[in-house]
Amino acid sequence: MSKNKKIPKVGIGGPVGSGKTRLIERVVPVLIEKGYRCCIISNDVISKEDAERMQRVLSTELKVMPENMIIGIATGGCPHTAIREDPTINLAVIDEIEKKDPSLDLIIIESGGDNVMTTFSPALADYFIYIIDVAGGDKYPRKGGLGIESSDLLVINKIDLASHVGADLAIMERDAKKIRGEKPFVFVNCQTGEGIERVAENIIKSILFDKKPIAKKDRIR
Repeated sequence: MSKNKKIPKVGIGGPVGSGKTRLIERVVPVLIEKGYRCCIISNDVISKEDAERMQRVLSTELKVMPENMIIGIATGGCPHTAIREDPTINLAVIDEIEKKDPSLDLIIIESGGDNVMTTFSPALADYFIYIIDVAGGDKYPRKGGLGIESSDLLVINKIDLASHVGADLAIMERDAKKIRGEKPFVFVNCQTGEGIERVAENIIKSILFDKKPIAKKDRIR
């Protein structure tokens, strides 16, 4: 175990195409605007394509964070293994990050695309966001699964597609409440930014505990 300061960690999981990478691209600028400094670790099976995309969007285009703060990991196997059964490779990267920049406010860990059984090891993530998309149909929430049932925050993305795929958002809301009980969920459109502020607010309240970001003059350089 590292003896360095433990930086809060958010795990983001969900099926392929649900919008994990796009969610991060939208939420991180909001957090940065509020003064929080973030690092991103992106897991994929055989490529680092998502990390490279986020470097292009967040570093080159938006210029909101350094490219070296977006790290890609090619797991070489089932995405579950690297975030749940044996998160060693991710923990090693996190240990290095905590040594190099302990003044970071947050580390975001993106899982490789997988199914409704995705969860993160408690040793890896302190807070778990699971994202699904409306294109899967309004039956999605009531199908349950570890991700939908146990995540700290459920994000239902691509709400603009509801009318195109015959999905009823009211049904999804009803079933999400039934399946999740008191656990929160947010309807989101990552393209327009609708709901993104609420996702950021949940992260700040639940894992950063509303603490103010460290002042620039007090940060480690």
